[in-house]
Amino acid sequence: MNTAARAGLFAGVLAVAFSGAYGVGSAVGPVNDDPAPAHGGHAEGGEKEKKGKGGGHGGGHEEGAGPAAGGLQLSESGYTLDLDTARVDARSRTELRFAVRGADGEPVTSYQREHGKELHLIVASRDLGTYRHLHPVRDGEGVWSAPVTLPKAGDYRVFADFVPAGGPGTGLTLGGDLAVAGDYGPAPLPAPEPTATVDGYEVTLDGGLTPGSARDVEFTVEKDGEPVTDLEPYLGAYGHLVALRAGDLAYLHVHPGGEPGDGKTEPGPGVAFSATAPSTGSYRLFLDFKHEGEVRTAAFTVNAAASGDAPAGESGTGEEAGDGHEH
Repeated sequence: MNTAARAGLFAGVLAVAFSGAYGVGSAVGPVNDDPAPAHGGHAEGGEKEKKGKGGGHGGGHEEGAGPAAGGLQLSESGYTLDLDTARVDARSRTELRFAVRGADGEPVTSYQREHGKELHLIVASRDLGTYRHLHPVRDGEGVWSAPVTLPKAGDYRVFADFVPAGGPGTGLTLGGDLAVAGDYGPAPLPAPEPTATVDGYEVTLDGGLTPGSARDVEFTVEKDGEPVTDLEPYLGAYGHLVALRAGDLAYLHVHPGGEPGDGKTEPGPGVAFSATAPSTGSYRLFLDFKHEGEVRTAAFTVNAAASGDAPAGESGTGEEAGDGHEH
């Protein structure tokens, strides 16, 4: 596409704030085609989750609920996610290419580093069975790229989580759709369980999500029945947590409040967060942790209810949830 056509396209995109309207698993919470007023990313001030032990990503509000999660919009605050790669083949290594464009239609080339990176890229399937946390690289013209291999066909959502330099002062999470070609057989959302196993590690979840109220969520990591007390820093913390709402793939990104080397945060076995669910419904939690030089992902299903009853977890094993990191 030539420059004039691309600029015209993005002027139209920015004039109409697209909703992602992309679903994951069973439909829960408000799911519609209207652009969500929320933004994800690294909220500051009163928007950031400051209670307990963690900070959160997300902004905006849903009526009568907590702060809405992000990732439902292609464009927000004058920034647009431009997915150059909109279709890939299942089980084929593909270069995923994209840019974040400003209001002038030009690629953004200046970002604030958050948790060690200028931009975090998440790819998840509609049925929440496949999850990837990628670390793309940016060229001098502002085009990002990352290799990815997705194990099964279906509809996916791509999330770009970033803080633009000189932008609105808060982080943004923009989302776009990705089609993966091949034979498609969607899987049901796994039932809530308190424990997940991945590569010989057993991760136990204590706590859950409550709409409109901050709640502690703590994970305990063990290996071969013994507590893991030497977790390694990953993205500036001993754990990294992403929550996706089933039904529309609304994005909630939280981090521990402590950090390695602060004199009070222990390197395991517990990794604690504080998070607020944007609505009732089912969520899929993806915990990244690093041990013995490798990052692993444990996946859980959590039901957020007004009563606060939120059982959790499912075995996050296998190619889909357990190997969610490509660089």
